[in-house]
Amino acid sequence: MKTLNIEFLEELNHMLIGDVFHFFNKRLTWNYVDMLNWPVSYPYKPFCKFKIARSATKLYIRFDVKEKNLRAVNTTDQDPVWQDSCVEFFCKIPGQKHYFNFEFNCIGTCLATKREGRELHIVPFDSEQLMSIERHSSLPRSAFKEQSGNFEWQLTVGIPLQLIGAENTDILLANFYKCGDETSDPHYISWNNILSENPDFHLPEFFGKLKFV
Repeated sequence: MKTLNIEFLEELNHMLIGDVFHFFNKRLTWNYVDMLNWPVSYPYKPFCKFKIARSATKLYIRFDVKEKNLRAVNTTDQDPVWQDSCVEFFCKIPGQKHYFNFEFNCIGTCLATKREGRELHIVPFDSEQLMSIERHSSLPRSAFKEQSGNFEWQLTVGIPLQLIGAENTDILLANFYKCGDETSDPHYISWNNILSENPDFHLPEFFGKLKFV
């Protein structure tokens, strides 16, 4: 199991999400979403890295991605963004049955739920909760069909700690993902290794550990 320290940074308390995007250029260490768990069926491995830190009220993650196919068809929150060029963050409090999945396509459209499994006890976030999740993409906020080439994009998100019940926790179990189910080269890579026969991100037993410091 990988372990990652999540720093508290006072500066984040006073920043807009666009400022966080630029602030992360100068601070913290990159981590990599680079586990190719199903290399035979899905050999394509785009480049994906992230930085993570927290303010008093939010968890901030910046993703940087390089890939050869770029797709952003979904523009309404709770649309199936995993079909697009997508990054994801799943997390849970140790000892709890449920976990949270936050999925974002490259233009910032978000799918978020509380659940106990891929198809078990799913509670979608409501519109107010979704609006509280900040997003800043390097791409314009408009839909487009798949493009092929060599693309780089960045996405910074701010997730309220209250949404995941983590205001007073010291540890989260979590994983970070990059996928693109409906792109020309479907892919499923992760930060912490996943040991399953078929691609499946909804396996909390393979989450890594995030320590709040």
